[in-house]
Amino acid sequence: MKVMFLTRGDVQKVISMREVIEYVEKAFKAKGLGKVQMPPKIYVNFPNGDFRAMPCYIPEFGFGGVKIVNVHPLNPEKYNLPTVMATILLIDPETGKPLAIMEGGLITDMRTGAAGGIAAKYLARKDSKVVGMVGAGAQAKTQLLALNEVMDVEEVKICAKTSSECRKFIKDMSYLGLDIYEKKIDDVVKNSDILVTATPVTKPIVKDEWVGEGMHINAIGADAPGKQELDPNILKRAKIFVDDYEQACHSGEVNVPLAKGIIKKEDICGELSDVIVGKKKGRVDDTDITIFDSTGLAIQDLATAVLVYEKAKKLDLGNEIPFFAQ
Repeated sequence: MKVMFLTRGDVQKVISMREVIEYVEKAFKAKGLGKVQMPPKIYVNFPNGDFRAMPCYIPEFGFGGVKIVNVHPLNPEKYNLPTVMATILLIDPETGKPLAIMEGGLITDMRTGAAGGIAAKYLARKDSKVVGMVGAGAQAKTQLLALNEVMDVEEVKICAKTSSECRKFIKDMSYLGLDIYEKKIDDVVKNSDILVTATPVTKPIVKDEWVGEGMHINAIGADAPGKQELDPNILKRAKIFVDDYEQACHSGEVNVPLAKGIIKKEDICGELSDVIVGKKKGRVDDTDITIFDSTGLAIQDLATAVLVYEKAKKLDLGNEIPFFAQ
């Protein structure tokens, strides 16, 4: 028995945002119809970070799988390693045998971006054209990539911790042919149709008074207990949709306001998958403020890994490793 091994380079050769959006949306639909198995994300804490285990099974896709992903903020400066590293294992549901092992960092970035694009497709105003971005890292890049697939972006405003990060973002994303400008955070937020927050902060940096009626917000950064990017008063004004109810209450943008009693669980309107399959209404008026609280789901990883696996097989990419070799 052999297992396919795919490097980041292999993944990069076959992955495209348009196809990732298609596969991830199918996964959300399956979730909305109750046709997935996805236990809550498991956290293991280390002195300098953590790792998470994310298993799931989507019968429609014909695969099970698990992602192991770490978050170590000191890595870039101290060890010259990425903050986030991930490995995905694809499993044959019929026999339980491993089918593929692949680098999961790029898949994590792409599937997170895809979820933001899908959320904007279902929750943002149809005439949305101006995107504001708080944060300029890898997640911000794939968010913009996905938004550019689902809407006609006319202007992008960005801010980050440093101007050099913004300049790098503008240079790296110039191939999209969009007008991208560095602005102060208040100017980034004000008058944006869609706001993306993709930072690791634990105290709110987006103020309530900056957020106008009709805005849609993709809140991406909060993915662990204690993290939050938005003034809780914004959540009190908005229609909140999460990717997964249990996971978001534990570690999403809503986790701190819930723990402090600022909002209640009943204030969460539903999951994005509920909107996609028609169980819940999303935006009902152009004045609605909508929020997508994204924590990142195993079904997104599995759907994207299946896409990569199928395309890699067709192109004969990767290396096959004997699994039982001595």
